[in-house]
Amino acid sequence: MRTSSSRRAPGRTRRTALAAVAALTAGAALLTGCGGDGGDAAEDGKITLRVGTFGSFGYDDKTGAKLYAEYERTHPNIKIVESNVADGQKYWDTLKLRLSRNSGLADIQAIEVGYIAEATGSAMADKWVDLSKTGGADLGAFLDWKVKQATTADGKVIALGTDIGPMAICYNKELFAKAKLPTERTEVGRLWAGDWQKFLEAGKTYQKNAPAGTFFHDSGSGLFNAVVNSDPQQYADASGELAWETSPGVKKAWDTAVAAAQGGLTAKLRQFDEKGTWNAAFKNAKFATVACPSWMTGIIKDQAGSANQGKWDIAAPPVAGNWGGSFLAVPKSGKHAKEAAELAAWLTAPEQHAKVFAVNGNIPSTKDTLSSAAVLGAKLPYFGDTPVGQIYAAAAAQIKPAPISRWDGQVKTFLTDNGILDIEQRGTDPAKAWENVRKLVDDKIDQ
Repeated sequence: MRTSSSRRAPGRTRRTALAAVAALTAGAALLTGCGGDGGDAAEDGKITLRVGTFGSFGYDDKTGAKLYAEYERTHPNIKIVESNVADGQKYWDTLKLRLSRNSGLADIQAIEVGYIAEATGSAMADKWVDLSKTGGADLGAFLDWKVKQATTADGKVIALGTDIGPMAICYNKELFAKAKLPTERTEVGRLWAGDWQKFLEAGKTYQKNAPAGTFFHDSGSGLFNAVVNSDPQQYADASGELAWETSPGVKKAWDTAVAAAQGGLTAKLRQFDEKGTWNAAFKNAKFATVACPSWMTGIIKDQAGSANQGKWDIAAPPVAGNWGGSFLAVPKSGKHAKEAAELAAWLTAPEQHAKVFAVNGNIPSTKDTLSSAAVLGAKLPYFGDTPVGQIYAAAAAQIKPAPISRWDGQVKTFLTDNGILDIEQRGTDPAKAWENVRKLVDDKIDQ
């Protein structure tokens, strides 16, 4: 899944300094909270394998597919402990710090697609176990482009694919009805078919009749991500070099998000914020739509809660795209790298992909699973009779992976959290916000 975010502020201001201190403090806390160097051997002879994740991977035994419990039953010598961080950017910053120190790493570390090019780059490539050599993983089962993304220049496969992020638009049927918009998913999709500008027009129609205190869309940053991830050129050029300033995809996404923010169509929320404001807005029905890669369905279920079950539906997006998707990697420095590689291979096998999708909505990155009856016929109870499997499998078939650079995730964070969010929440002039982002990229990224 893709949940990368950051709290850095634009410019070299007091906010920047405070944010840096906060980030270091948070990083230290995360390092402390995650324990030592990978797994432990307990007094009873069991091996404890630690799994570091962000967002919602759907493996856990509380709201997920209960894969950890299943693996422990068939491997009685293994105990699995997951350490989860909501903020993907903070997770990655801390993971890089751990890798540089070879300390504090989990046995398995999740990596989001926005950072996989950095993870496979020369500075990090040797930090990971080559999972093409450990056995257990059938690399041929994965989408070819997914394996390629996790392959180093010298042919090592440093991570195994979890999910991909084909997009749709999730919408609150009750709010749409109150705003006098259609509620049937096919009709809703027609409102904006083929054009993100039509999506904005639908938003204007919604706001004219919107229930008090509600907005058409949750977040300008979320809209930016949806638009840029539907374009064949995003942050990098065809050679994998960073080219965000001249990217037509970035320009289109920026202009669309700015128009939504300045037009009063968004709830001005920061997705995955630590205070839980965005989460609470799901529960309190403060917005009518959210850009909805497949993994977002699990978040809606968990955050909107039982009181809103059946109120959300899923429509086709204006333009097909892929937002997110992740990988599992095994650091070389772990005490139980062999056992960790076996668990990573099992968690990412087609059978487990299908189980996670059935519970959490994460679309598999394995070819046969995508076309299986288990996926195509899947419905998520929270969304009633919505043909979730068909919708996302059809969207997945249209994915055309864009080139990626090692800096995609960081630049995306600057554009959203330090650009779009400042326009939404502080009224910053868009030209000034863009310049702030450019300065941040120049200052923070050594190309």
